[in-house]
Amino acid sequence: MADQLSPEEKFNLITRNLQEVLGEEKLKQVLQERELKVYWGTATTGKPHVAYFVPMSKIADFLRAGCEVTILFADLHAYLDNMKAPWELLELRVKYYEQVIKAMLESIGVPLEKLRFIKGTDYQLSREYTLDVYRLSSMVTEHDAKKAGAEVVKQVEHPLLSGLLYPGLQALDEEYLKVDAQFGGVDQRKIFTLAEKYLPSLGYAKRAHLMNPMVPGLTGTKMSSSEEDSKIDLLDSKEDVKKKLKKAFCEPGNIQNNGVLSFVKHVLFPLRGEFSIKRDPKWGGDKVYTGFEEVEKDFAEELIHPGDLKASVEVALNQLLDPIRKKFQSPELRKLTNSAYPDPSKTTGKGAKTAGGGGGGEDDELVPSRLDIRVGKIISVEKHPDADSLFLEKIDVGEPEPRTVVSGLVAYVSQEELQDRTVLVLCNLKPQKMRGIESQAMLLCASVEGEPRRVEPLDPPEGSSPGERVFVEGYESGKADERLNPKKKVWEKLQVDLKISDECVAQWKDRKLLTKLGQITCKTLKGGNIS
Repeated sequence: MADQLSPEEKFNLITRNLQEVLGEEKLKQVLQERELKVYWGTATTGKPHVAYFVPMSKIADFLRAGCEVTILFADLHAYLDNMKAPWELLELRVKYYEQVIKAMLESIGVPLEKLRFIKGTDYQLSREYTLDVYRLSSMVTEHDAKKAGAEVVKQVEHPLLSGLLYPGLQALDEEYLKVDAQFGGVDQRKIFTLAEKYLPSLGYAKRAHLMNPMVPGLTGTKMSSSEEDSKIDLLDSKEDVKKKLKKAFCEPGNIQNNGVLSFVKHVLFPLRGEFSIKRDPKWGGDKVYTGFEEVEKDFAEELIHPGDLKASVEVALNQLLDPIRKKFQSPELRKLTNSAYPDPSKTTGKGAKTAGGGGGGEDDELVPSRLDIRVGKIISVEKHPDADSLFLEKIDVGEPEPRTVVSGLVAYVSQEELQDRTVLVLCNLKPQKMRGIESQAMLLCASVEGEPRRVEPLDPPEGSSPGERVFVEGYESGKADERLNPKKKVWEKLQVDLKISDECVAQWKDRKLLTKLGQITCKTLKGGNIS
């Protein structure tokens, strides 16, 4: 097919359905001379989900246009991004990603022999690449690195240096993979512009960049591996697909942030060229659409009911997933799946007990049950005598005497709001002096960075009493360390996965923070961090 296309037709096929293209003239120039070389990279972190069909459908377009396509399994990036993939699981995650990505491509009819698959650590640990990392780090400012990764690298209050390296490594990949263009989601745009700015400074060519729109998840927000309610996994059963689609955000007539409609637009139409609505004859009967615009128009005018749209997407989606499910029924791939993504409540580490164990030895597994988080009640609050920016709180945490806590909430919450408030307190950090007064615990809050930064104390369920234990779902029976060893940075490593969901529920790796009375929440800071 590619031999029969003109350079203009190839360009149109390469760029269709993209949200943005940087370097269009470079693309056109290359296509006049030869086939385009393009790469797509994926960090091997959480399990791929159905939104991965969006880049897969574009890879199919690239191949139809005659492109030479490289797929990068970015294992080192997965580790650098706040250790989303533990070092000991990197190899297993890469094997899982390779098997599942190939299964996806096969399910949509993409010939694998036309693709090149490569693992990041196959070249990113070489002498030449490492020297270029150092050269680049001598040019890129901390501000530029942080800004570039803002929508890709996990954002925490105290970022690790590894996350600042991430965007630069992605930029260097363009040179070391010898491509003309990099393809990714529009959330990668700041990394792409960093590459365009700094690669010429190293003596390397500026590449073009192709950007897909971000497909809304089932909850109406970005589909994410770390947001269980927002995604359908590739290995979900038909029953799970039905259940998740039934709960999906899909208001009658609302075409904004509609993940079900977006899947039709960015996956089903590019792959099939048409979409069938199945419905009862009394509601108009079945209808085959040959263009997405007509589907969108009919849905906006409420000529398509959300239930009929979901049911029709369910049929089409299961047709895509069936070959993947079948492939992963093999004993080898089942074993690989369980090894690459072990159940956190059952895994053990060196010298560790199960997740329900804990105990605080220095070789214990890094599990949230090691944190002594309790419900507390603020019984008094006043300004720090030597620092106007700090509050001095006395908090009842279920002990004979209240604990003294020094917090920086002055800029965010009034004394009146804190007085007599029920809060969450981390009680097994090593006490430390803050402007001359020892803080004996940490008041846990949700925060969202920005201008201005916003902070809210976390809220236990109504009726909670001081001293009640707070635990992570699935880790109810673990024993907290008597005191967290600051040299081991247990709190810091666990804290990066503490966050607020889009329903304002506190979570650790998608598992809710709970007391015996229910879940921990905050009032408004959706998607915030916890610290």
